[in-house]
Amino acid sequence: QVQLVESGGGVVQAGASLRLACATSGVIKDNYAMRWFRQAPGKEREFVASIWWRGSSTTYRDFAKGRFTISRDDATDTIYLQMDNLKPEDTAVYYCNTRDSWGPGTQVTVSS
Repeated sequence: QVQLVESGGGVVQAGASLRLACATSGVIKDNYAMRWFRQAPGKEREFVASIWWRGSSTTYRDFAKGRFTISRDDATDTIYLQMDNLKPEDTAVYYCNTRDSWGPGTQVTVSS
């Protein structure tokens, strides 16, 4: 059974950085990607970034390019999302996802 648990969220000021982590278990490292999504209050959940277990291919939404970096630690099966130069519009609950499995999310709040 796949389990995903996010951590690393918090309250920061604009311009700060945060690194989110997604601890995984039970994930089969085949041709599926690990993804980060986010959902702001009153808005739909949106894709942020993805990384494949095999190789180094990554994908980012436009708002994440140049500020966010997705990575993985194969030794611990952990997925990271490094977020730099955070903006108030980045405020959201951030979720880790693979296939149809989701973590409970971690809250990121950026104050101006």
